[in-house]
Amino acid sequence: MPTSRRDFLKTSGLASSLLFVPTFLHALDRQGLRDLRDARGRRLVVVQLGGGNDGLNTIIPYENDLYYKARPTLGIRQQSGILTLDQGLGLNPAMTRLKGLYDHGQLAVLNSVGYPNPDRSHFRSMDIWQSGSASDQYLSTGWLGRYLDSNCAACQLPYNGLEVDDTLSLAMKGDLRKGLALKNPEKFHQITQNRFIAQVSGEKPQGTLSELDYLYKTLAETSSSADYLYQKAKVYKSVVAYPNTEFGRNLKTTAELINSGVASRVYYVSLSGFDTHVRQREQQGKLLGDLSDGLASFVEDLQKAGNLDDTLVLVFSEFGRRVTQNASNGTDHGTANNVLLLGGGLKQKGILNAAPDLANLQDGDLRHQLDFRSLYATVLHDWLEADDAAVLGSRFERLKGLV
Repeated sequence: MPTSRRDFLKTSGLASSLLFVPTFLHALDRQGLRDLRDARGRRLVVVQLGGGNDGLNTIIPYENDLYYKARPTLGIRQQSGILTLDQGLGLNPAMTRLKGLYDHGQLAVLNSVGYPNPDRSHFRSMDIWQSGSASDQYLSTGWLGRYLDSNCAACQLPYNGLEVDDTLSLAMKGDLRKGLALKNPEKFHQITQNRFIAQVSGEKPQGTLSELDYLYKTLAETSSSADYLYQKAKVYKSVVAYPNTEFGRNLKTTAELINSGVASRVYYVSLSGFDTHVRQREQQGKLLGDLSDGLASFVEDLQKAGNLDDTLVLVFSEFGRRVTQNASNGTDHGTANNVLLLGGGLKQKGILNAAPDLANLQDGDLRHQLDFRSLYATVLHDWLEADDAAVLGSRFERLKGLV
């Protein structure tokens, strides 16, 4: 092989987002886990709120005096337009459209989700959430990537997991397979139409197990996937109004892929900017408005196309914020946080567990009520019909009758 081609495969940004990695340890192939196609068309959309969203000013405990004592100026009061829910909790005033979903039984709230011995580092805590690990455990694969490993051992579909972004998150990286990262199916297709890429992807491996031949195979499959996504994306063009933001556009792309019939079971979308150490009220309010409007448009889009009942949306952040406000009218890194679930197939709706206990803190932070891996186990087993213990590496108590 010419050196230039070898170097291209090593350094190509396209190759870095491919489905397969050069490994031949097919241990998961032998576990006999259910094929991805047994999930009856259900799909999971994960929305990551990067930076550590302040859960207490998202789902507000407006009847709790301890909340206002800890946040004399940052606490949001009822007269500011809190959107009341149940159990003395209410949505941030910026989340009016999400309140509509709540009223229609399409939203569920889990409070105080976290893990033992929490880490307040953005990078480490995000790794924990994305990998599905314990705080003292370091994994190089993500929980959704391992799901692709275990449920798609016999199929060759690079688009089984799609991240609508420029780069691929740890969550979407498995031992054998990765999700595919793309912002726009048309632009992604254009990249693969490069003459040199087309030539390389058209060549057949030599039949050996060398890593270079494996990359040949991967590039060919990615090129084929790009063509598939480009052609599929033409089937449905949304007419629903989304926020004119990057997050809104990414959700619109996700809806168009789903409504076009793309055979993906996992989608991943992110909204960043939640590290609100200073002047939090305005910054977080804008972000939560974007989140609320984007998700409501997304739900409307899927519902009109008849795809909402088979879609579950999971919204999380790497940690919450400290209970007490800081001197800059913001909040610092905390621990447990709320998780939102949206969809037409929720068996339980509304507030699903007790409000955060502000009278029983640990070093000024919320104690977690629910281990996030129990939620993952529930989604994997009950929604995606996967072997949750095999994917997570251990068995966690599942939440009964959630989805």
